[in-house]
Amino acid sequence: MQQPEQIPSAGHADVRIVAASPEVARRVAEVLRRCFAATEQRSCPAGAGGGTRLELVVDTTRAAEPARSWLETSRSPGADGRHE
Repeated sequence: MQQPEQIPSAGHADVRIVAASPEVARRVAEVLRRCFAATEQRSCPAGAGGGTRLELVVDTTRAAEPARSWLETSRSPGADGRHE
């Protein structure tokens, strides 16, 4: 029986990057780290077909520019609890 997946705490997101090579996965993770505070990445094989899976948690409450302005403009109405 599979365990239910845990939901990250508010303002955080679990990110899984699957790429053909470890280098490509690391490059994508580096871009995310330039925009958000993030945990140390965990890496493992992606599956029988090869590739790499990289996992990290990003903290969207500690976003850097340009991610901060994108997050602020991309919020849907009512996403912050207010109704306009």
